[in-house]
Amino acid sequence: METGNVDNRTTQQKGLDITQIIVRFVAAAIVLAITAFFTPGFTIAGIGPLLVAAIVLTILDYLLNVVAGINSTPFGRGLTGFIAAAVIIYATQFFVVGYSVTILGAIIGAVIFGIVDYLLPGRAM
Repeated sequence: METGNVDNRTTQQKGLDITQIIVRFVAAAIVLAITAFFTPGFTIAGIGPLLVAAIVLTILDYLLNVVAGINSTPFGRGLTGFIAAAVIIYATQFFVVGYSVTILGAIIGAVIFGIVDYLLPGRAM
């Protein structure tokens, strides 16, 4: 029976619960809006695309975290996290109408996203 408890704790630590996902979504929407405002080559056409982009970013980050074990915080995991954040920011445009970013915009956006994410309490991506 003790082995089952250890397995359950290990599983819970690897995955995210719904509260963490909701917090990531809200933080991602705020940070994404700030990032798009300050980043050249990065546009979001309104609140609808912003919310959908935040959902897509949250899902892509979650999948990357679960499947590959990569933390996509730009400053949390060094170069790997930075590249993952830039790729997620760039890839989101293929899923969201009204969201556009250039490769350079995604790179600059990952830096700004990381700075804002660092300053905000909680973790956005």
